[in-house]
Amino acid sequence: MVSARETAGSVPDPEFPALTIADLGILRDVREADGAVTVTITPTYSGCPAMAQIAADLRRRLERAGFREVAIRTELSPPWTTDWITPDGRRKLAEAGIAPPGQPAARGGPVLVPLAVPCPRCGSPDTRELSRFSGTACKALYQCQACREPFEHVKEY
Repeated sequence: MVSARETAGSVPDPEFPALTIADLGILRDVREADGAVTVTITPTYSGCPAMAQIAADLRRRLERAGFREVAIRTELSPPWTTDWITPDGRRKLAEAGIAPPGQPAARGGPVLVPLAVPCPRCGSPDTRELSRFSGTACKALYQCQACREPFEHVKEY
């Protein structure tokens, strides 16, 4: 039988379907005790509309995997940060044509905001922001000046 952590970690994020919730870093904890599973998740921001869908997807997957008692907890502290996106998650974002956030900051250090957002398609740093917000509040819309393609960028925070 697949573990509860493996099952929970395989749930895709509804806003970034190329990533799992483990890749995105919102899967905080999975505990199994006496046949019950408690999963703790943290939203990318406190008003994230995808949390209800993520909780429903988690419950459905875990129940299908044979876990009968499933509890989903939402934990807001500490708040999620783009530093929690795994290296694999950053790679998957770029492969999906979404520029990942800059590299994680040193623990306790400042959030490093890049001076240029490289194009995930051609790699050019010659890009410009078209809109501070895109399909979701955590992304901005950019355009590459080299290949002329628009793309989304996951904002650092």
